[in-house]
Amino acid sequence: MRTLRTRASRSVVFGVAAIAAIGLLAGCTSDGTEGEEDVVDQGTSSDENAATGDTVVIGWSGPEADHGWLGAINSGALAAAESFDDVELRQAEGTNDANQQIAAVEQFINEGVDAIVLLPTDGAALTQVAISAMDAGIPVINVDREFSDPAGSRVTILGDNYGMGVSAGRYICEQLGDQSDAIIGEIAGIDSLPLTQDRSQGFADGLAECGLEVGPRVAADFTVAGGESAASQLLSANPQLNAVWNHDDDQGVGVLAAIEAAGRDEFFLVGGAGSVNMMDRIEADDSVIKATVIYPSTQAADGIALARLIAQGKTMSDLVTPSVPYRIVLDAPVVTKENVADYIDLAFES
Repeated sequence: MRTLRTRASRSVVFGVAAIAAIGLLAGCTSDGTEGEEDVVDQGTSSDENAATGDTVVIGWSGPEADHGWLGAINSGALAAAESFDDVELRQAEGTNDANQQIAAVEQFINEGVDAIVLLPTDGAALTQVAISAMDAGIPVINVDREFSDPAGSRVTILGDNYGMGVSAGRYICEQLGDQSDAIIGEIAGIDSLPLTQDRSQGFADGLAECGLEVGPRVAADFTVAGGESAASQLLSANPQLNAVWNHDDDQGVGVLAAIEAAGRDEFFLVGGAGSVNMMDRIEADDSVIKATVIYPSTQAADGIALARLIAQGKTMSDLVTPSVPYRIVLDAPVVTKENVADYIDLAFES
């Protein structure tokens, strides 16, 4: 059985390597061969980025790790920091209290850290203190939950919530073909959150590409118990379904439990986020779940790596422009039995 530690370590190495392995672009000579004289100088090479530099102090603050995805976010940030000899990480206690997180960021500012990586419990509530850090000359890397003012961050790293929905909708379209009368269910996360709204809108738009529509819909709360309750409600009210998209694989543990307890197998299930629990079931092909859509739990690890580059005055040298982008939106690929091996090492334990 694969372990979470192995997966977390590999996912962080993968993410950090993707940033560290940033090289010079080789041009072609007139005869079509690569030549050093045509290499574009982009300021820093991959070797320079990976080399140990001046020690930088990075403050990291995120919400309480109360479910698997956030646990992977936190462990990924720690492992990324440990992978660099020149990073000193100062971790604030995880909290879902915006005021406590504001106090943690204020402490980082008072300590004069070199950079702050922040996954806010509430993007709007943390915006002003993030602006204060930026005004103090401390670059802030905003992860996952976006601030309400772009002045609060030097870099924003986001998963693609809307893209998750589109990917799920398109996958269902591919599987159902021309079944225009198909009944498509949706088990959302917390409906009041913008991320849930974005996922649902993307799902509707993805299905619309092949003429399908979202049918019965319920919302859960990203917990196992909530997923089981919402799925039971959906199943009892709908004796026939063709496909269901569940937004979140943490709540998906409960969703699958409800489906199996009801003995329902006439439809297929698509998950969301990319947990090892779901990927193992997809790989085994022993249940109704046939796919899941990635929402990367490596965002904070990427944030640590980028904070280091910025604090050391380095750039992403795969880019012709000698800079680190202001905004990065990560991909939302679909994981199936055919490609699960490509993503399993990035999975998190629910």
